Amino acid sequence: MNKLYIGNVSSEASEQDFETIFEQWKIPHSGPFLVKTYAFVDCPDEKAAMKAIDVLSGKVELHGKVLEVEHSVPKRQRSCKLQIRNIPPHMQWEVLDGMLAQYGTVESCEQVNTDTETAVVNVRYAAKDQARLAMEKLNGFMMENYALKVSYIPDETASPEAPSAGGRRSFNTRGPPRSGSPSLGARPKVQSDIPLRMLVPTQFVGAIIGKQGDTIRNLTKQTHSKIDIHRKENAGAAEKPITIHSTPEGSSNACRTIMDIMQKEAIDTKFTEEIPLKILVHNNFVGRLIGKEGRNLKKIEQDTGTKITISSLQDLTLYNPERTITVKGSIEACGRAEEEVMKKIREAYESDVAAMNLQSNLIPGLNLNALGLFPSGSPGMGPSMSSVPPPGAHGGCSFGQGSPESETVHLFIPTLAVGAIIGKQGQHIKQLSHFAGASIKIAPAEGMDPKHRMVIIVGPPEAQFKAQCRIFGKLKEENFFGPKEEVKLEAHIKVPSFAAGRVIGKGGKTVNELQNLTCAEVVVPRDQTPDEKDQVIVKIIGHFFACQLAQRKIQEILAQVRKKKKPQQKSQGAAPLPSPPR
Repeated sequence: MNKLYIGNVSSEASEQDFETIFEQWKIPHSGPFLVKTYAFVDCPDEKAAMKAIDVLSGKVELHGKVLEVEHSVPKRQRSCKLQIRNIPPHMQWEVLDGMLAQYGTVESCEQVNTDTETAVVNVRYAAKDQARLAMEKLNGFMMENYALKVSYIPDETASPEAPSAGGRRSFNTRGPPRSGSPSLGARPKVQSDIPLRMLVPTQFVGAIIGKQGDTIRNLTKQTHSKIDIHRKENAGAAEKPITIHSTPEGSSNACRTIMDIMQKEAIDTKFTEEIPLKILVHNNFVGRLIGKEGRNLKKIEQDTGTKITISSLQDLTLYNPERTITVKGSIEACGRAEEEVMKKIREAYESDVAAMNLQSNLIPGLNLNALGLFPSGSPGMGPSMSSVPPPGAHGGCSFGQGSPESETVHLFIPTLAVGAIIGKQGQHIKQLSHFAGASIKIAPAEGMDPKHRMVIIVGPPEAQFKAQCRIFGKLKEENFFGPKEEVKLEAHIKVPSFAAGRVIGKGGKTVNELQNLTCAEVVVPRDQTPDEKDQVIVKIIGHFFACQLAQRKIQEILAQVRKKKKPQQKSQGAAPLPSPPR
């Protein structure tokens, strides 16, 4: 069904006027125009209907009125399906997914092919009121100077009495994450979200650039890539990083061509040393590249006939979160290895970003790029220019005003995982502390639960986020949870006993809202005896984002309680309020 509704029609408009307009814009229609103070017309297919909407709506004037054109949808079919038009051409899928997820569970989101520069998607929500809310909030919403246009599309499966699933927000992912952005038309194929980064010997940089930049220009053109050679980085260093933004295929072609150029230059300059392929990979993905007991890496070596080594964890710093993957073999073999290595890296990246975007928009002020959990992807952003703040710096997240308070979180991990978190001779836990800017200690094995051990994490909010993220990730990498199983852990935070009631709320209202919002289980055990600092435990159980969001919301409640308590103390000359555990 491709019936169009045309609104804002002048009383002077006639059927002939619309015939002329549709003819002028070469838009086919399969029936007569029904004209009143609005008009209806049938189009032969979706392509014709989309063209009419794109070229006429808000752009064509008839008798002094600008026409509005959209799908004609009977009320009974205005159910869960929306069309969103005028999406900025470079918008990333993950950003769009995160935005749509704010209004409910997205069951499907498909791109519609049009001839316009901007993108169009058809979205199906799980419930009518979720679609209605998205319609209200997003229609006319400005994104990068583009006003989104949202309209219903007929939902043939909808019945007049379709039950509503309620407006409760849900953040379940649906289907595999996509990469790229929904840009359309004659634009080059969308580039991958994660660039290929190589290290090349400094003496070959001139050959790669070529005379007056000819070589690099041709390379960019042939492989449909954006290639940045970071010549000014690491002054005096023996190697320079190159960042290639393209599709996976374009990146691989550019990589092979660069290796060919270096090989030819080596012969011409009688350079006799072997030139391995060196790929820079963010440390967060290396565990999944290696795989359990090194299986993934061994398979890539066997399948491609190469020898692959990975630089030591000790080489990492807060400002250099990348490891060097060195591949030795023929150019052809190294090219095949690059494809396999980057395939694994992209899978890990897409999995992380999809999970992160579903809930990161709920953590106010959280700047994911500044946390250093992912590669920046910014052109020219080399390994020494990561935007991770130094330990204790507040640049990573603006969770509140002023200097952030240090917090203590007790995270419970499987006892069998303690070795993986500590690492050989304590290297992993030291590296993790350094990366996160937090104190991380494993408590001694004692108490009644032999299956779990307590990890004590002390640091400000951004340090907590980074440390806990890596611990959850490490448990997944090391297969302590099944491939399709979510990593769920229990975290304890201590709150002043007088504030526990505020966390619970009247009749449990606050704690119930907290659980609904965060999808975490939040428990304030009753009849607790406060400790020597007059504090009680709040238990939080859930996956990483649920846990993080619950922690942040509870800290917000505590901050409000402390704020109210301070004026009372001043007026009564009371003893100072106990500060959060450090």
